Amino acid sequence: MRRIAQLLLCTAGLFFAACLTPQSKHTIDPATVAFNASYDADFDNVLYTSLVLAMANYQNSDIPQLFSVSVTAPSNNAVLRVVIDSTALNYVSITQETLPKKGVTYTFNPVIKWKYETLYKLRRQGTIDMTFTCFINDEEVDVKNIRLNYRSVNECLLSIIGAGNHYRDYRWLFAAYVNEDHPMIDNMLGEMLDQGVVNTFNGTKNATTVEHQMRAIWFYALNRGITYSSISCTSNSSRKANSQYIRFFDEVYRNRQANCIDACVFFSSIMRKVGLSPIIFVEPCHAYLGYYTDKKHTQVKLMETTITNWVNLPELDKHYDTVSHQLEPQYFNKVSPYLSDKARARYEEGKLTLHDLKVDVSNTLFDRATTYQQENYNTNKELFSDTSQNAYQMLVVEELRKLVLPIPAVEDNYSE
Repeated sequence: MRRIAQLLLCTAGLFFAACLTPQSKHTIDPATVAFNASYDADFDNVLYTSLVLAMANYQNSDIPQLFSVSVTAPSNNAVLRVVIDSTALNYVSITQETLPKKGVTYTFNPVIKWKYETLYKLRRQGTIDMTFTCFINDEEVDVKNIRLNYRSVNECLLSIIGAGNHYRDYRWLFAAYVNEDHPMIDNMLGEMLDQGVVNTFNGTKNATTVEHQMRAIWFYALNRGITYSSISCTSNSSRKANSQYIRFFDEVYRNRQANCIDACVFFSSIMRKVGLSPIIFVEPCHAYLGYYTDKKHTQVKLMETTITNWVNLPELDKHYDTVSHQLEPQYFNKVSPYLSDKARARYEEGKLTLHDLKVDVSNTLFDRATTYQQENYNTNKELFSDTSQNAYQMLVVEELRKLVLPIPAVEDNYSE
């Protein structure tokens, strides 16, 4: 027992001695290192989560990086380690570099380990504080903090007027909202074939097959009851950035509402799935759809998607008499202007089924949708290929797909 007591006293003595031993002092002056962490000033401390997701697979090396750290080497071959603490949107992230020459200031773009699954589901704005800790040769030297206001993944950055009034275009981000990989589309294609408008989807085989497939997709959208709804504004207060709220594919399908760009994204997603090549034409305050009708991409057809708002085919189901094959007068008057003479004659004879009536109305509206923007396109055609201006953009989704992949769907939103 005496021996045990002596050992305990000895251990306690060592413990208190260790506690009283002075800790090692800092050997590196923070002022000399001049560590700094910054976020691109043009973004006004706003983090666009859709841009983060798109940039995760962006293959163009000339795109500016959002974050940067700078440090002056206190000695030759000093080892820098920057640790970024975790937040609601990112995991702990570490960047390590060697600083070859004493007195030289080096700048790096740290890699942030984002919580991508969280970003996919982010539907509201918030704030995060990001902490950057600088270590030199394993010695903690300095700490910097950056506070960012993050935005919903539905908010798409369009452009920024940066330092020196430099215009930075981000409308290529539209392609990130086009999602040909969405799991809902496979079932939808089966439903489209059941409509009887087309027997198969076989991509850009020739102009005729392209048109048949587009008519089938168009009829599906009309029969779904997708209507125009102009929701594009956001609460973003940045004076430098121009952004827009965009609904994802499943949101358009479920809510049956879309503005011009929402509808372009919706149609483009289905078109990409079946092998067609969509184009999004962007003009000041509007966007409309286009697509190539040949494999060489020389012939373009247009589509004004907002024309889906001209009729509401689903509402006819409740007001059609299957015995007389007649609609209630007020509902017939809504679709009558879009019936062909042949279909009208069959209707008056009581021989036009509701399905055939819908298909006929859909085909008439399809014809109008594909010619609606033609004069406007002819007028502005040269502007779409003029890289010196920014107001008009011709976004070929197939080409942009080489740069940016779709923002993945949120599993919780698959169901209707």
